[in-house]
Amino acid sequence: MRRAEYTQDQLSCIGRLESDLTDRMSAVKPRRLAHSLSVARCAESLALRYDVDPFLARVAGILHDWDKVVPDDELVRRARELGIDFGVDLDLVRPLLHGVVAARELPALYPELPPEVFQAIARHTTAAVDMTSLDEVVFVADGIEPLRTGSVGIQKTRDMVGKASLDDVFWNSFCGGITYVVETRRYLYPGTLDIYNELVLRRARAGSDAPAGR
Repeated sequence: MRRAEYTQDQLSCIGRLESDLTDRMSAVKPRRLAHSLSVARCAESLALRYDVDPFLARVAGILHDWDKVVPDDELVRRARELGIDFGVDLDLVRPLLHGVVAARELPALYPELPPEVFQAIARHTTAAVDMTSLDEVVFVADGIEPLRTGSVGIQKTRDMVGKASLDDVFWNSFCGGITYVVETRRYLYPGTLDIYNELVLRRARAGSDAPAGR
């Protein structure tokens, strides 16, 4: 597989983001820092394999958990101030907020990055019915990066990389996340079900899976 080739400006940007993230996380969330840097490398690798811009994947991976250092109550408060609406009490969806809030706040810190980077950051927690290839790369990388403890579902997704389409790899990762929420008896955001059902219908129409309802 080919290696990523970056301009000097891109290398400088990557270095600055990694330094900023280290300053933000190293003292309070060292494991989250290691995870974020691992996701960035994994996203870069996936991008190269699936013909996605590796620079955008790398920087989105670096920043995807930027707000994981923010206490839950503060994150909910920020989300409300930003007018973020999930259609349910935001306290119920705290695990999903860090990506969406960061995507609203980071453009002011890094105006040189394009909007698709911030969209991928937002969608790595929620997914969407119209995921772009970059969105899918970051979502999958978050789920399968090497430092994440493997499960049967995670290993299946890892094994699919390079053998299946990016859409199929994302689909397996997305469904695995839903399975995890159900198995651990956690609150399942209704919007996730809406996304799941819409994707089931789309994939059925495209012949990717068995017909809906079977």
